[in-house]
Formats: sequence, structure tokens, C-alpha cells
Amino acid sequence: MTSKSTGSADRWRVFHATGHAPSGPPVPLPKPPPWRQFQGVPPDSDPDTWDVGAARRLGANKSVAQLGEAEIDVVNAAILLRRPLLVTGPPGIGKSTLAYLIAREVGLGRVLQWNIVSRTVLRGGLYEYDALGRAQTVAQLASPRRVETDQVPPADLGEFITLGPIGTALLPARRPRVLLVDELDKSDIDLPNDLLHVLENGSFDIPELVRSKDAEATVHTDDPGGTATIRRGRVECAEFPVVVITSNGERDFPAAFRRRCLPLEMQPPSAELLLAIVEGHLRHRPDGVEALVDEFALRLGSGGTHSVDQLLNAAQLITHHGFPKGQQGRLLIETLLRDLSKAQ
Repeated sequence: MTSKSTGSADRWRVFHATGHAPSGPPVPLPKPPPWRQFQGVPPDSDPDTWDVGAARRLGANKSVAQLGEAEIDVVNAAILLRRPLLVTGPPGIGKSTLAYLIAREVGLGRVLQWNIVSRTVLRGGLYEYDALGRAQTVAQLASPRRVETDQVPPADLGEFITLGPIGTALLPARRPRVLLVDELDKSDIDLPNDLLHVLENGSFDIPELVRSKDAEATVHTDDPGGTATIRRGRVECAEFPVVVITSNGERDFPAAFRRRCLPLEMQPPSAELLLAIVEGHLRHRPDGVEALVDEFALRLGSGGTHSVDQLLNAAQLITHHGFPKGQQGRLLIETLLRDLSKAQ
């Protein structure tokens, strides 16, 4: 773990991996390169993107990422160049948490998270269209037997379209959003290249709205209760989002995809960092937690699969009043800190 200075050598940085939210207005971001500028027009006011879930990920502001100077430079380069950050490393070491750390420190609001499984397709990340729901509503409105009431839902096309995490991240705004594409290596083989096309263009079309006679449509977004106005069926960003793509290294990605991403390999956290993480989440340093952290750090270094969540669970448990000592408590701790790569 390195100390984060603000000397002349790192004045170019907007992210220092401190874990602290801005005390005042967020730091302005430098202009993007000419080849990463887009034509989206921000609305008069940006939506509220306060992320209550970030506290669960990061704990108190003492939380610090396991990033050395070189790794911090890579993150800053990705932000300044408006290029996706491809984060690799073993499961459970904080790859996804990095997106929340960036959002908190740079003041970019709620993280938009897209969790990938083998069945995931690009359209689900862009938008969903409830065609059946609209057909039922249109039929209900057209029925001669329907009762005139304000409770009949509208049939406006936009009411049945919801932008996914990518679609919401690409909405035009004055400051970029943070988009987390989690565990892309679990995807179908074609998804990385499909995703690459959208991230290169910074835009996409919604065919249902393109074919509509209406020039504008108000759709739902991935933000709770959020809506956005789409013109001519096209979504195009004004500020390219900060894209954090995580991978557990279960497969290789196409060269064209890797060429457009900046790689960052995260290393297992040190005992010092693990102790800081525990303090950040529990808001104090429990008695006996140092020995627990040292043991967990040894397990991380010996191979296998372990998650920082296991350490947090064990640390929380030993602070519980009346937690059994001796062999009984030891067996429970062993269960919590087990190697996740094994069946039992």
C-alpha cells in the first residue's frame, strides 16, 4: 500500500486511490481527446445519482484500494483518454470495488452495474422493450367496454422501454457516469466484440423509437425512478463513461477488444490493507482482528480462492458478544475462511 501524495509529480491525476469523497465540488475533468468527443447534448439538469449502495462496497472513507503508483497511473490514463479499463485478477480481491472507489473519489455518482452471465446479450445492457405489455395496454384502450378512468395506463411507446446499465451510461450528461461490466469472461464468445462496437461509437439506436412517428420519447432508465428523453430514437453520450470491465481470467478476449482497453492486473491485498478494509467497514478495530487478518493474508498467499468478504464476515463475527472461544469458535472461523475453490 502506498501513500498517496499530491505533489507536482502527480498533478495530472484526477484519481489518487484515497477512498475519500470530494469535500467540495468534484474536480473538473480535462477535455477528452478529439477522437473521443461525442455529439450528445446534456439536458438542463442532470438526474440525482446518489449511490446508497457504495457504502456497502467501500465502508467508511478510510477504505483504500490495493493500487501502487503504476496502477493508479493506469486508472488515470483510462479516465483521461476515455478508454475502458480491463481489470483482471483472482476472484474476491476488489476488482468490482474499484469502480465504486473511482465514482466516490471523482464524484461521479451512482455506479451502473451490468452483471454478465453466459446468457447475457448486448441488448439487455442497452435497453429492454416490453412489447407484450404495450400490446395489452393498446388492446385495453381500444376495447369498447373499457371504463373511462385515470387508472388506465398510457400507451406511449417510451413507457415500455427501459434503458439498461450501458444505455443509461451513454445518456448525455455534463459529467461521465461509471459503468461496471462485471465478469465479462463469463459471457458468450461474441459479446466482447458486440460491446466494443457500442463503446467505440459512444452511441446506439433504439429501433422501436427510430420507427416511431414521434420525434421524442420519455423512457425509463437504470437509475431508480429515473427517466430520460430520447430524440429520434438515438442515444449518444456527451461525456464518455468511465468503464470498468472485470475479468477473473477464465478466458482470453479478442485482440481488437484488448487493443481498445487499458489493462490493470490487481494483486492480492497486503495484511496492512486488509486491516484498513476491516476498519473501514466495521468503523473500528476489533480486539484480536490483527491475528485474523494475518491468517487470512497467509491464506491468500498460499493459493486457492478467497474473498475479502470472508474476512469481513469473520471479523464481524468475532466481535459479537458471547462469540464462543476455543475449538468451537475456531471451527466456525475455519468454515468462514475456507478455500472457495474446493467443493466443501
